[in-house]
Amino acid sequence: MVITTAPDRETAEKLAESILEQHLAACIQMADIQSFFIWEGKLQKEGEVALYIKTTEARYHDLEAHILEHHPYDVPEIIMLPITGGLPGYLCWIDGATDFANGSES
Repeated sequence: MVITTAPDRETAEKLAESILEQHLAACIQMADIQSFFIWEGKLQKEGEVALYIKTTEARYHDLEAHILEHHPYDVPEIIMLPITGGLPGYLCWIDGATDFANGSES
């Protein structure tokens, strides 16, 4: 699973749609969040939209490149978390939906 953030809902939705169209993920969930962080030495408080991107390790590098190319931030959050377990049918669906060789769902 990959986590990234976007500055607003419109940007998040466009990014999610382009990721899914390229079969870089099987599912993307979004949530409005309030982020507090240090940027360029100053405390920042920003409303953002978090994207929880269900993908595979095999698709990570293409997904990262896609986010970097289409993201408005100079340094977007891109964090990969391993999926260490889950419902086998769901995990198979993720594999099938991100299979760029045939572009089809299982």
